[in-house]
Amino acid sequence: MGHREELLAAARRLLETKGYARITARDLVADSGTNLASIGYHFGSKEGLLNAAIGTVFDEWTEQLAAIAMADPNAAPLERARATWTALLTSLPKRRALLLSYVEAMAQAERTPALRQQFAEHYRGVRARVAQLVAQSLGGALGPDDPRAAAIASWVIAICDGLALQWLLDPESAPTAADLNAGHALMWQESLRALDARP
Repeated sequence: MGHREELLAAARRLLETKGYARITARDLVADSGTNLASIGYHFGSKEGLLNAAIGTVFDEWTEQLAAIAMADPNAAPLERARATWTALLTSLPKRRALLLSYVEAMAQAERTPALRQQFAEHYRGVRARVAQLVAQSLGGALGPDDPRAAAIASWVIAICDGLALQWLLDPESAPTAADLNAGHALMWQESLRALDARP
């Protein structure tokens, strides 16, 4: 394993044990067995390394949720959504420390344009991946590059992010997958009823 991989592995461990705001460059060097120069060479800064580690973790999480959502080839899109939300909620307790580190990192990114750009690029990548899954789920009705697939992907990500934040603040009162599905169904039912009632 090279220095880059060793640093990423160390960053991941420290994000789970110390939290984003408390990690120092010396912590990363000590945990990885590398040196300070390696951080700058591979990631530009300590923050660049930590954000790359967060991005890797969330890419893995996206793929795990995608595998669950797409496991049943005959599932309807809303069934896939239900499976995804259920899996997300089930996995949150195990990922609490990383979610807190992510929230801390987002606050720092607002004040550091390079880090903000790093997170923005990561979100673009996740949105493109989810758009592929949307297109696949809809059986080819939309292509992955269709703006409508990207819009649906943004909606799915917004629900997942919002759900995770609500859970972080108040796990006992956060909505369940059943709550989300019931709310979604009711929204469509009432929207269709309102459309039908128009002259």
